[in-house]
Amino acid sequence: QVQLVESGGGLVQAGGSLRLSCAASGRTFSTYNMAWFRQAPGKEREFVASIHWSGSNTRTLDSVKGRFTISRDNAKNTVYLQMTSLKPEDTAVYYCAAGSGPWYSAYDRQATWDYWGQGTQVTVSS
Repeated sequence: QVQLVESGGGLVQAGGSLRLSCAASGRTFSTYNMAWFRQAPGKEREFVASIHWSGSNTRTLDSVKGRFTISRDNAKNTVYLQMTSLKPEDTAVYYCAAGSGPWYSAYDRQATWDYWGQGTQVTVSS
């Protein structure tokens, strides 16, 4: 069992930056692949980025490449999402997820991920 708690969301002006954190409970954090999804009002939840349990591989949504960076610190049981050059269209609730399946699984599908946090709101004003 893994419990996930996101933090770091807030209100920021366009062009600004935020760093989201997701703290995980349990001693098996380092065995889970981790991901960030987001859900904007009236839209489906979408994949943003994922990172291999070892930290050796990452995947990122095309529309945020070059602006968002996912990373993890297994010693701290924490995964991060560094967001820069934020745009109003990045406004959403951001969710952290953990998965024990293979790295080559359908990473952009919610069903691939086993555990979810409650989400943190990110609002980007124009």
